[in-house]
Amino acid sequence: MAGRRPGQTQTREHILSAARTQFGALGYGGATIRGIAAEAEVNPALIHHFFGTKEQVFVEALSLPVNPTVMAEVVLSGPRDHAGERLVRLMLGLWSAPEPGKSFLALLRSVSTNEQAAKMLREFLERAVLTKVADALGVPRLRMTAMAAQLVGLAMVRYVVRVEPMASATDDEVVAVVAPVIQHYLDG
Repeated sequence: MAGRRPGQTQTREHILSAARTQFGALGYGGATIRGIAAEAEVNPALIHHFFGTKEQVFVEALSLPVNPTVMAEVVLSGPRDHAGERLVRLMLGLWSAPEPGKSFLALLRSVSTNEQAAKMLREFLERAVLTKVADALGVPRLRMTAMAAQLVGLAMVRYVVRVEPMASATDDEVVAVVAPVIQHYLDG
């Protein structure tokens, strides 16, 4: 295995290219830091230096618009009885921001038409977000999956299909309608 390649940007991009190949071939669950390092011909420590964790490599390799660790922290921080509101506000902010919003909508469209992309995202969400939050809050995974379905449906209706009046409602109006439903999934 080679050590460090010349130039931080080139090395980083080479690792991301290798990660895309590994995630594409093996899925999120099958890809490993060692496998990505071997594909990129770098030391695994270099991947940890640039990205930290496998989750972070995945987020950057697939240009995911949000860090799942941040999502989990938002849901888990603060009073539990306001977690639904925090999550809905986080997602609305993400979806309406210019760059992350475009990335998210592109990702949403690609997973709806490409089974390999859907498989990678599904594995990742299950392991990196839904399981962590479900375990931390003691919420059954079925309810966590229902919560995710509600949020993806909201994104589709509000930002992709643009169904009125949801498409033009203010964030506060959307939070008032959707957050209690999300909170129900968390509380049961």
